[in-house]
Amino acid sequence: MKEAALELDIRAGLKEWIGLVVLSLPAILVSLDLSVMILALPHISVGLGADSTEQLWIMDIYGFMLSGFLITMGTLGDRLGRRKLLMIGAAAFGLASVLAAFSNSSGMLIAARALLGIAGATVSPSSLALISNMFRDHKQRSLAIGIWFMYSMGGMALGPVVGGAMLELYSWGSIFLLGVPVMALLLLTAPHLLPDYRDPAPGRLDMTSVMLSMCTILPAIYGLKEIAKQGLQTLPLIVIAAGFAFGTLFVRRQKRLDSPLMDLRLFATPAFSTVLGGLFGITLTGASMLFIAQYLQFVEGLSPLRTAMCMLPGVVASMAGMFLSPIIARWIRPAFLIGAGLAVSATGCFLLSQVGTASGLSTLIVGYIFFNVGAAPFASLSSDLIVGSVPPARAGSAASLLQTSGEFAFALGIAVLGSIGTYVYRTQIAGFIPRDVTTLTAGASRESLAGAVTAAKSLPEPIASTLLLGAQAAFTDGMHAIVIISGGLMIAIAVLTVIKLRHIPPIGQKTSDEL
Repeated sequence: MKEAALELDIRAGLKEWIGLVVLSLPAILVSLDLSVMILALPHISVGLGADSTEQLWIMDIYGFMLSGFLITMGTLGDRLGRRKLLMIGAAAFGLASVLAAFSNSSGMLIAARALLGIAGATVSPSSLALISNMFRDHKQRSLAIGIWFMYSMGGMALGPVVGGAMLELYSWGSIFLLGVPVMALLLLTAPHLLPDYRDPAPGRLDMTSVMLSMCTILPAIYGLKEIAKQGLQTLPLIVIAAGFAFGTLFVRRQKRLDSPLMDLRLFATPAFSTVLGGLFGITLTGASMLFIAQYLQFVEGLSPLRTAMCMLPGVVASMAGMFLSPIIARWIRPAFLIGAGLAVSATGCFLLSQVGTASGLSTLIVGYIFFNVGAAPFASLSSDLIVGSVPPARAGSAASLLQTSGEFAFALGIAVLGSIGTYVYRTQIAGFIPRDVTTLTAGASRESLAGAVTAAKSLPEPIASTLLLGAQAAFTDGMHAIVIISGGLMIAIAVLTVIKLRHIPPIGQKTSDEL
Protein backbone atom coordinates (compact mmCIF):
# COMPACT_ATOMS: atom_id res chain seq x y z
CA MET A 1 0.00 0.00 0.00
CA LYS A 2 2.85 2.37 0.94
CA GLU A 3 4.66 1.43 -2.29
CA ALA A 4 1.59 2.33 -4.38
CA ALA A 5 1.21 5.66 -2.56
CA LEU A 6 4.90 6.44 -3.09
CA GLU A 7 4.63 5.59 -6.81
CA LEU A 8 1.58 7.87 -7.12
CA ASP A 9 3.46 10.63 -5.32
CA ILE A 10 6.35 10.71 -7.83
CA ARG A 11 4.13 10.74 -10.93
CA ALA A 12 4.07 14.05 -12.78
CA GLY A 13 0.85 16.02 -13.17
CA LEU A 14 -0.59 18.49 -15.68
CA LYS A 15 1.82 21.24 -14.63
CA GLU A 16 4.85 19.12 -15.54
CA TRP A 17 3.43 18.10 -18.93
CA ILE A 18 2.70 21.74 -19.81
CA GLY A 19 6.23 22.54 -18.65
CA LEU A 20 7.51 19.87 -21.05
CA VAL A 21 5.87 21.72 -23.97
CA VAL A 22 7.58 24.93 -22.84
CA LEU A 23 10.93 23.08 -22.72
CA SER A 24 10.38 21.47 -26.11
CA LEU A 25 9.64 24.63 -28.11
CA PRO A 26 13.20 26.01 -27.69
CA ALA A 27 14.52 22.58 -28.74
CA ILE A 28 12.73 23.07 -32.06
CA LEU A 29 14.44 26.44 -32.51
CA VAL A 30 17.94 25.19 -31.72
CA SER A 31 17.71 22.41 -34.32
CA LEU A 32 15.78 24.61 -36.78
CA ASP A 33 18.59 27.17 -36.70
CA LEU A 34 20.97 24.46 -37.91
CA SER A 35 18.89 23.50 -40.95
CA VAL A 36 17.10 26.72 -41.97
CA MET A 37 20.35 28.20 -43.29
CA ILE A 38 20.45 25.63 -46.10
CA LEU A 39 17.89 27.67 -48.06
CA ALA A 40 18.56 31.09 -46.54
CA LEU A 41 22.30 31.35 -47.22
CA PRO A 42 22.03 32.29 -50.94
CA HIS A 43 19.59 35.11 -50.06
CA ILE A 44 21.81 36.30 -47.21
CA SER A 45 24.94 36.29 -49.37
CA VAL A 46 23.18 38.48 -51.95
CA GLY A 47 21.68 40.81 -49.35
CA LEU A 48 24.93 41.36 -47.42
CA GLY A 49 27.39 40.86 -50.27
CA ALA A 50 29.09 38.02 -48.38
CA ASP A 51 32.06 36.38 -50.11
CA SER A 52 32.64 32.60 -50.05
CA THR A 53 34.68 32.66 -46.82
CA GLU A 54 32.09 34.79 -45.02
CA GLN A 55 29.32 32.46 -46.23
CA LEU A 56 31.13 29.49 -44.68
CA TRP A 57 31.45 31.28 -41.36
CA ILE A 58 27.80 32.41 -41.41
CA MET A 59 26.84 28.77 -41.95
CA ASP A 60 29.28 27.08 -39.56
CA ILE A 61 29.86 29.44 -36.63
CA TYR A 62 26.54 28.51 -34.98
CA GLY A 63 27.43 24.81 -34.89
CA PHE A 64 30.98 25.54 -33.71
CA MET A 65 29.83 27.62 -30.75
CA LEU A 66 26.98 25.24 -29.93
CA SER A 67 29.27 22.22 -29.73
CA GLY A 68 32.12 24.11 -28.07
CA PHE A 69 30.03 25.33 -25.12
CA LEU A 70 27.80 22.28 -24.49
CA ILE A 71 30.02 20.66 -21.85
CA THR A 72 30.61 23.96 -20.07
CA MET A 73 26.92 24.90 -20.06
CA GLY A 74 25.79 21.43 -18.96
CA THR A 75 28.09 21.52 -15.95
CA LEU A 76 27.37 25.20 -15.25
CA GLY A 77 23.66 24.35 -15.09
CA ASP A 78 24.36 21.73 -12.41
CA ARG A 79 26.21 24.39 -10.41
CA LEU A 80 24.31 27.63 -11.08
CA GLY A 81 20.82 26.16 -11.36
CA ARG A 82 19.27 24.59 -14.45
CA ARG A 83 16.20 26.82 -14.70
CA LYS A 84 18.24 29.96 -14.07
CA LEU A 85 20.78 29.07 -16.79
CA LEU A 86 18.00 28.12 -19.20
CA MET A 87 16.33 31.51 -18.70
CA ILE A 88 19.62 33.37 -19.16
CA GLY A 89 20.22 31.39 -22.35
CA ALA A 90 16.67 32.06 -23.58
CA ALA A 91 17.06 35.81 -23.09
CA ALA A 92 20.42 35.77 -24.87
CA PHE A 93 18.98 33.67 -27.72
CA GLY A 94 16.11 36.12 -28.21
CA LEU A 95 18.42 39.16 -28.26
CA ALA A 96 20.88 37.46 -30.61
CA SER A 97 17.97 36.53 -32.91
CA VAL A 98 17.04 40.20 -33.21
CA LEU A 99 20.68 41.13 -33.92
CA ALA A 100 20.86 38.44 -36.62
CA ALA A 101 17.58 39.53 -38.21
CA PHE A 102 18.67 43.15 -38.56
CA SER A 103 22.35 42.57 -39.39
CA ASN A 104 23.66 45.01 -41.99
CA SER A 105 27.02 43.34 -42.58
CA SER A 106 28.48 39.85 -42.78
CA GLY A 107 30.61 40.45 -39.69
CA MET A 108 27.59 41.48 -37.64
CA LEU A 109 25.65 38.38 -38.72
CA ILE A 110 28.60 36.08 -37.96
CA ALA A 111 28.87 37.61 -34.47
CA ALA A 112 25.11 37.23 -33.93
CA ARG A 113 25.20 33.60 -35.09
CA ALA A 114 28.08 32.96 -32.66
CA LEU A 115 25.99 34.36 -29.79
CA LEU A 116 23.06 32.20 -30.92
CA GLY A 117 25.27 29.12 -30.73
CA ILE A 118 26.49 29.94 -27.21
CA ALA A 119 22.92 30.63 -26.05
CA GLY A 120 21.67 27.48 -27.78
CA ALA A 121 24.21 25.43 -25.84
CA THR A 122 22.27 26.18 -22.65
CA VAL A 123 19.01 24.77 -24.00
CA SER A 124 19.63 21.06 -24.69
CA PRO A 125 21.51 20.00 -21.52
CA SER A 126 19.39 22.19 -19.24
CA SER A 127 16.15 20.88 -20.80
CA LEU A 128 17.09 17.20 -20.57
CA ALA A 129 18.34 17.65 -17.01
CA LEU A 130 15.15 19.48 -15.98
CA ILE A 131 13.07 16.69 -17.51
CA SER A 132 14.83 14.22 -15.22
CA ASN A 133 13.83 16.42 -12.26
CA MET A 134 10.23 16.94 -13.39
CA PHE A 135 9.49 13.32 -14.33
CA ARG A 136 10.79 11.02 -11.62
CA ASP A 137 8.57 8.11 -12.65
CA HIS A 138 10.60 6.05 -15.14
CA LYS A 139 7.73 5.48 -17.59
CA GLN A 140 6.82 9.14 -17.65
CA ARG A 141 10.43 10.28 -17.90
CA SER A 142 11.19 8.06 -20.89
CA LEU A 143 8.04 9.27 -22.67
CA ALA A 144 8.86 12.91 -21.87
CA ILE A 145 12.38 12.54 -23.31
CA GLY A 146 10.91 10.86 -26.39
CA ILE A 147 8.54 13.80 -26.86
CA TRP A 148 11.41 16.27 -26.39
CA PHE A 149 13.46 14.49 -29.07
CA MET A 150 10.42 14.39 -31.34
CA TYR A 151 10.21 18.19 -31.11
CA SER A 152 13.96 18.49 -31.71
CA MET A 153 13.78 16.32 -34.83
CA GLY A 154 10.78 18.35 -35.91
CA GLY A 155 12.97 21.45 -35.95
CA MET A 156 15.45 19.78 -38.31
CA ALA A 157 12.59 18.77 -40.62
CA LEU A 158 10.80 22.11 -40.47
CA GLY A 159 13.93 24.19 -41.08
CA PRO A 160 14.05 23.93 -44.89
CA VAL A 161 10.24 23.96 -45.21
CA VAL A 162 9.67 26.96 -42.93
CA GLY A 163 12.70 28.71 -44.38
CA GLY A 164 11.44 28.22 -47.92
CA ALA A 165 7.98 29.53 -47.08
CA MET A 166 9.23 32.60 -45.21
CA LEU A 167 11.75 33.47 -47.89
CA GLU A 168 8.91 33.46 -50.40
CA LEU A 169 6.97 36.03 -48.34
CA TYR A 170 9.52 38.06 -46.37
CA SER A 171 13.17 39.07 -46.31
CA TRP A 172 15.87 36.68 -45.06
CA GLY A 173 15.95 38.37 -41.64
CA SER A 174 12.50 37.01 -40.83
CA ILE A 175 13.83 33.47 -40.30
CA PHE A 176 15.71 34.62 -37.20
CA LEU A 177 12.73 36.41 -35.67
CA LEU A 178 11.00 33.04 -35.16
CA GLY A 179 13.04 32.64 -31.98
CA VAL A 180 11.83 35.81 -30.28
CA PRO A 181 8.22 34.87 -29.33
CA VAL A 182 9.23 31.33 -28.33
CA MET A 183 11.97 32.52 -26.00
CA ALA A 184 9.65 35.23 -24.62
CA LEU A 185 7.10 32.50 -23.81
CA LEU A 186 9.78 30.48 -22.04
CA LEU A 187 10.87 33.47 -19.96
CA LEU A 188 7.28 34.25 -18.93
CA THR A 189 6.28 30.70 -17.98
CA ALA A 190 9.49 29.09 -16.71
CA PRO A 191 9.32 30.53 -13.16
CA HIS A 192 5.81 29.04 -12.74
CA LEU A 193 6.12 25.74 -14.62
CA LEU A 194 9.73 24.60 -14.32
CA PRO A 195 11.49 23.54 -11.12
CA ASP A 196 14.99 24.71 -10.38
CA TYR A 197 17.75 22.34 -9.42
CA ARG A 198 21.40 22.76 -8.62
CA ASP A 199 24.06 20.48 -7.23
CA PRO A 200 23.99 21.02 -3.43
CA ALA A 201 27.80 20.65 -3.32
CA PRO A 202 28.89 21.90 -6.73
CA GLY A 203 32.49 22.83 -6.05
CA ARG A 204 34.39 25.55 -7.89
CA LEU A 205 34.02 25.94 -11.67
CA ASP A 206 37.52 25.36 -13.06
CA MET A 207 38.08 27.95 -15.80
CA THR A 208 41.22 26.18 -17.00
CA SER A 209 39.08 23.13 -17.75
CA VAL A 210 36.58 25.32 -19.58
CA MET A 211 39.33 26.71 -21.82
CA LEU A 212 40.84 23.26 -22.40
CA SER A 213 37.44 21.82 -23.34
CA MET A 214 36.88 24.52 -25.96
CA CYS A 215 40.45 24.19 -27.23
CA THR A 216 39.69 20.49 -27.69
CA ILE A 217 36.27 20.63 -29.30
CA LEU A 218 36.49 23.69 -31.57
CA PRO A 219 39.72 22.74 -33.41
CA ALA A 220 38.58 19.12 -33.80
CA ILE A 221 35.21 20.01 -35.33
CA TYR A 222 36.72 22.78 -37.47
CA GLY A 223 39.37 20.38 -38.81
CA LEU A 224 36.81 17.69 -39.57
CA LYS A 225 34.59 20.16 -41.41
CA GLU A 226 37.53 21.39 -43.47
CA ILE A 227 38.48 17.82 -44.40
CA ALA A 228 34.88 17.20 -45.44
CA LYS A 229 34.97 20.27 -47.71
CA GLN A 230 38.51 20.15 -49.11
CA GLY A 231 39.76 16.60 -48.51
CA LEU A 232 42.86 15.58 -46.55
CA GLN A 233 45.13 18.60 -46.27
CA THR A 234 47.95 19.52 -43.91
CA LEU A 235 46.36 22.43 -42.04
CA PRO A 236 43.13 20.64 -40.96
CA LEU A 237 45.19 17.63 -39.79
CA ILE A 238 47.44 19.94 -37.73
CA VAL A 239 44.36 21.62 -36.23
CA ILE A 240 42.83 18.23 -35.31
CA ALA A 241 46.14 17.13 -33.77
CA ALA A 242 46.19 20.32 -31.68
CA GLY A 243 42.65 19.57 -30.50
CA PHE A 244 43.70 16.03 -29.58
CA ALA A 245 46.67 17.38 -27.59
CA PHE A 246 44.45 19.79 -25.67
CA GLY A 247 41.99 16.92 -25.13
CA THR A 248 44.72 14.83 -23.53
CA LEU A 249 45.53 17.70 -21.16
CA PHE A 250 41.80 18.14 -20.43
CA VAL A 251 41.33 14.47 -19.49
CA ARG A 252 44.42 14.47 -17.27
CA ARG A 253 43.20 17.58 -15.46
CA GLN A 254 39.73 16.11 -14.89
CA LYS A 255 41.28 13.07 -13.21
CA ARG A 256 43.07 15.32 -10.71
CA LEU A 257 40.22 17.68 -9.80
CA ASP A 258 37.81 17.09 -6.91
CA SER A 259 35.04 18.91 -8.86
CA PRO A 260 35.83 18.23 -12.53
CA LEU A 261 34.11 19.94 -15.43
CA MET A 262 33.54 16.48 -16.93
CA ASP A 263 33.06 13.62 -14.49
CA LEU A 264 34.99 10.76 -16.14
CA ARG A 265 33.52 8.33 -13.60
CA LEU A 266 30.33 8.40 -15.67
CA PHE A 267 32.09 6.25 -18.28
CA ALA A 268 32.56 3.51 -15.69
CA THR A 269 28.81 2.84 -15.86
CA PRO A 270 28.37 0.12 -18.55
CA ALA A 271 24.99 1.42 -19.73
CA PHE A 272 26.35 4.97 -20.04
CA SER A 273 29.47 4.08 -22.03
CA THR A 274 27.73 1.51 -24.26
CA VAL A 275 24.84 3.81 -25.14
CA LEU A 276 27.07 6.83 -25.70
CA GLY A 277 29.37 4.80 -27.96
CA GLY A 278 26.46 3.28 -29.89
CA LEU A 279 24.79 6.65 -30.38
CA PHE A 280 28.10 8.06 -31.59
CA GLY A 281 28.27 5.31 -34.23
CA ILE A 282 24.70 5.87 -35.40
CA THR A 283 25.19 9.63 -35.68
CA LEU A 284 28.17 8.98 -37.95
CA THR A 285 25.67 7.79 -40.56
CA GLY A 286 24.09 11.26 -40.67
CA ALA A 287 26.37 11.99 -43.63
CA SER A 288 24.00 9.83 -45.70
CA MET A 289 21.36 12.56 -45.34
CA LEU A 290 23.55 15.10 -47.14
CA PHE A 291 24.21 12.76 -50.06
CA ILE A 292 20.51 11.92 -50.32
CA ALA A 293 19.66 15.64 -50.40
CA GLN A 294 22.21 16.21 -53.18
CA TYR A 295 20.88 13.21 -55.10
CA LEU A 296 17.37 14.65 -55.04
CA GLN A 297 18.55 18.06 -56.24
CA PHE A 298 21.23 17.19 -58.81
CA VAL A 299 20.18 13.74 -60.03
CA GLU A 300 16.39 13.96 -59.74
CA GLY A 301 16.50 17.69 -60.53
CA LEU A 302 14.24 18.82 -57.67
CA SER A 303 14.19 22.30 -56.16
CA PRO A 304 15.49 22.72 -52.57
CA LEU A 305 11.92 23.05 -51.27
CA ARG A 306 10.71 19.93 -53.12
CA THR A 307 13.81 18.11 -51.87
CA ALA A 308 12.84 19.01 -48.30
CA MET A 309 9.30 17.76 -48.93
CA CYS A 310 10.59 14.41 -50.28
CA MET A 311 12.73 13.97 -47.16
CA LEU A 312 9.90 15.05 -44.86
CA PRO A 313 8.18 11.60 -44.67
CA GLY A 314 11.38 10.08 -43.32
CA VAL A 315 11.72 12.75 -40.65
CA VAL A 316 8.03 12.45 -39.69
CA ALA A 317 8.53 8.67 -39.38
CA SER A 318 11.52 9.33 -37.12
CA MET A 319 9.46 11.70 -34.94
CA ALA A 320 6.70 9.09 -34.62
CA GLY A 321 9.28 6.44 -33.73
CA MET A 322 10.77 8.63 -31.01
CA PHE A 323 7.33 9.20 -29.52
CA LEU A 324 6.25 5.52 -29.63
CA SER A 325 9.54 3.87 -28.63
CA PRO A 326 9.29 4.66 -24.88
CA ILE A 327 5.73 3.28 -24.88
CA ILE A 328 6.67 0.05 -26.70
CA ALA A 329 9.71 -0.35 -24.42
CA ARG A 330 7.35 -0.83 -21.47
CA TRP A 331 6.70 -4.36 -22.78
CA ILE A 332 9.93 -5.10 -24.69
CA ARG A 333 13.45 -4.85 -23.32
CA PRO A 334 15.08 -1.65 -24.66
CA ALA A 335 18.06 -3.56 -26.08
CA PHE A 336 15.81 -5.83 -28.16
CA LEU A 337 13.70 -2.89 -29.39
CA ILE A 338 16.85 -0.95 -30.32
CA GLY A 339 18.34 -4.00 -32.06
CA ALA A 340 15.16 -4.60 -34.07
CA GLY A 341 14.99 -0.92 -35.00
CA LEU A 342 18.57 -0.88 -36.25
CA ALA A 343 17.81 -3.94 -38.37
CA VAL A 344 15.02 -1.89 -39.97
CA SER A 345 17.53 0.94 -40.54
CA ALA A 346 19.93 -1.50 -42.20
CA THR A 347 17.05 -2.60 -44.46
CA GLY A 348 16.53 1.04 -45.36
CA CYS A 349 20.23 1.30 -46.25
CA PHE A 350 19.84 -1.72 -48.54
CA LEU A 351 16.89 -0.05 -50.29
CA LEU A 352 18.86 3.16 -50.70
CA SER A 353 21.71 1.18 -52.27
CA GLN A 354 19.27 0.07 -55.01
CA VAL A 355 18.41 3.61 -56.08
CA GLY A 356 19.45 4.25 -59.69
CA THR A 357 20.03 7.30 -61.86
CA ALA A 358 17.11 6.73 -64.24
CA SER A 359 14.46 5.98 -61.62
CA GLY A 360 14.29 5.39 -57.92
CA LEU A 361 12.54 8.32 -56.25
CA SER A 362 9.91 6.11 -54.60
CA THR A 363 12.59 3.60 -53.54
CA LEU A 364 14.63 6.43 -52.04
CA ILE A 365 11.69 7.85 -50.08
CA VAL A 366 10.74 4.40 -48.68
CA GLY A 367 14.37 3.59 -47.90
CA TYR A 368 14.82 6.92 -46.13
CA ILE A 369 11.70 6.26 -44.05
CA PHE A 370 13.10 2.86 -42.98
CA PHE A 371 16.51 4.41 -42.31
CA ASN A 372 15.04 7.07 -40.01
CA VAL A 373 12.32 5.16 -38.19
CA GLY A 374 14.70 2.30 -37.39
CA ALA A 375 17.17 4.60 -35.65
CA ALA A 376 14.43 6.30 -33.61
CA PRO A 377 14.36 3.80 -30.69
CA PHE A 378 18.08 4.27 -30.02
CA ALA A 379 17.86 8.06 -30.25
CA SER A 380 14.85 8.18 -27.92
CA LEU A 381 15.72 5.48 -25.39
CA SER A 382 19.44 6.22 -25.22
CA SER A 383 18.81 9.65 -23.76
CA ASP A 384 16.69 8.14 -21.00
CA LEU A 385 19.30 5.44 -20.39
CA ILE A 386 22.10 8.00 -20.15
CA VAL A 387 20.33 10.67 -18.09
CA GLY A 388 18.66 8.02 -15.92
CA SER A 389 21.91 6.14 -15.25
CA VAL A 390 23.62 9.04 -13.44
CA PRO A 391 22.93 10.81 -10.13
CA PRO A 392 20.55 13.81 -10.36
CA ALA A 393 23.42 16.18 -9.58
CA ARG A 394 25.19 15.03 -12.77
CA ALA A 395 22.21 14.98 -15.13
CA GLY A 396 23.23 18.22 -16.84
CA SER A 397 26.79 17.01 -17.35
CA ALA A 398 25.53 13.70 -18.78
CA ALA A 399 23.11 15.48 -21.13
CA SER A 400 25.88 17.78 -22.38
CA LEU A 401 28.12 14.78 -23.09
CA LEU A 402 25.28 13.24 -25.08
CA GLN A 403 24.87 16.37 -27.19
CA THR A 404 28.61 16.97 -27.63
CA SER A 405 29.12 13.37 -28.72
CA GLY A 406 26.43 13.86 -31.36
CA GLU A 407 28.10 17.01 -32.71
CA PHE A 408 31.46 15.23 -32.92
CA ALA A 409 29.97 12.15 -34.57
CA PHE A 410 28.08 14.14 -37.19
CA ALA A 411 31.19 16.14 -38.12
CA LEU A 412 33.33 12.98 -38.19
CA GLY A 413 30.74 11.15 -40.28
CA ILE A 414 30.68 13.93 -42.87
CA ALA A 415 34.49 13.98 -42.96
CA VAL A 416 35.01 10.20 -43.19
CA LEU A 417 31.93 8.92 -45.04
CA GLY A 418 31.80 12.08 -47.11
CA SER A 419 35.42 11.54 -48.15
CA ILE A 420 34.64 7.95 -49.14
CA GLY A 421 31.68 9.06 -51.25
CA THR A 422 33.77 11.81 -52.84
CA TYR A 423 36.60 9.36 -53.59
CA VAL A 424 34.20 6.98 -55.33
CA TYR A 425 32.72 9.89 -57.29
CA ARG A 426 36.09 11.22 -58.44
CA THR A 427 37.30 7.74 -59.39
CA GLN A 428 34.17 7.01 -61.43
CA ILE A 429 33.77 10.45 -63.08
CA ALA A 430 37.25 10.29 -64.62
CA GLY A 431 35.99 7.90 -67.31
CA PHE A 432 33.09 10.16 -68.29
CA ILE A 433 34.85 13.52 -68.77
CA PRO A 434 35.17 14.16 -72.54
CA ARG A 435 38.74 14.72 -73.73
CA ASP A 436 37.98 17.93 -75.60
CA VAL A 437 36.66 19.96 -72.64
CA THR A 438 38.80 22.65 -71.00
CA THR A 439 40.97 21.96 -68.00
CA LEU A 440 38.77 24.27 -65.89
CA THR A 441 35.60 22.39 -66.87
CA ALA A 442 37.22 19.03 -66.21
CA GLY A 443 38.46 20.21 -62.80
CA ALA A 444 35.02 21.51 -61.79
CA SER A 445 33.43 18.23 -62.86
CA ARG A 446 35.91 16.17 -60.82
CA GLU A 447 35.38 18.39 -57.77
CA SER A 448 31.67 17.65 -57.20
CA LEU A 449 28.39 16.75 -58.84
CA ALA A 450 27.25 20.37 -58.47
CA GLY A 451 30.36 21.44 -60.41
CA ALA A 452 29.61 18.93 -63.14
CA VAL A 453 26.01 20.13 -63.42
CA THR A 454 27.19 23.75 -63.77
CA ALA A 455 29.89 22.77 -66.28
CA ALA A 456 27.44 20.79 -68.42
CA LYS A 457 25.27 23.89 -68.93
CA SER A 458 28.07 25.58 -70.87
CA LEU A 459 28.83 22.61 -73.12
CA PRO A 460 27.20 21.68 -76.44
CA GLU A 461 25.27 18.48 -76.98
CA PRO A 462 25.95 15.55 -76.89
CA ILE A 463 29.03 16.36 -74.75
CA ALA A 464 26.88 17.97 -72.04
CA SER A 465 24.59 14.94 -71.71
CA THR A 466 27.53 12.54 -71.62
CA LEU A 467 29.20 14.50 -68.84
CA LEU A 468 26.00 15.00 -66.86
CA LEU A 469 24.87 11.36 -67.01
CA GLY A 470 28.34 10.18 -66.11
CA ALA A 471 28.55 12.55 -63.14
CA GLN A 472 25.13 11.46 -61.90
CA ALA A 473 26.08 7.77 -62.19
CA ALA A 474 29.38 8.40 -60.37
CA PHE A 475 27.65 10.31 -57.58
CA THR A 476 25.03 7.57 -57.20
CA ASP A 477 27.84 5.00 -56.84
CA GLY A 478 29.36 7.16 -54.11
CA MET A 479 26.01 7.38 -52.31
CA HIS A 480 25.66 3.58 -52.56
CA ALA A 481 29.06 3.13 -50.89
CA ILE A 482 28.05 5.38 -47.99
CA VAL A 483 24.69 3.73 -47.31
CA ILE A 484 26.22 0.24 -47.49
CA ILE A 485 28.84 1.23 -44.89
CA SER A 486 26.08 2.84 -42.81
CA GLY A 487 24.02 -0.36 -42.96
CA GLY A 488 26.96 -2.45 -41.77
CA LEU A 489 27.54 -0.01 -38.91
CA MET A 490 23.86 -0.28 -37.92
CA ILE A 491 24.08 -4.09 -37.74
CA ALA A 492 27.29 -3.97 -35.67
CA ILE A 493 25.76 -1.50 -33.18
CA ALA A 494 22.57 -3.59 -32.99
CA VAL A 495 24.58 -6.70 -32.02
CA LEU A 496 26.67 -4.76 -29.48
CA THR A 497 23.57 -3.22 -27.91
CA VAL A 498 21.74 -6.53 -27.54
CA ILE A 499 24.80 -8.15 -25.95
CA LYS A 500 25.71 -5.32 -23.58
CA LEU A 501 22.26 -4.02 -22.57
CA ARG A 502 20.05 -7.11 -22.68
CA HIS A 503 19.95 -7.19 -18.86
CA ILE A 504 18.00 -3.90 -18.70
CA PRO A 505 14.31 -4.70 -18.12
CA PRO A 506 11.36 -3.06 -19.90
CA ILE A 507 10.71 0.52 -18.77
CA GLY A 508 8.93 0.65 -15.43
CA GLN A 509 9.74 -2.96 -14.50
CA LYS A 510 12.19 -3.65 -11.72
CA THR A 511 15.34 -5.73 -12.00
CA SER A 512 15.76 -8.85 -9.89
CA ASP A 513 18.01 -6.86 -7.53
CA GLU A 514 15.22 -4.36 -6.86
CA LEU A 515 12.51 -6.93 -6.17
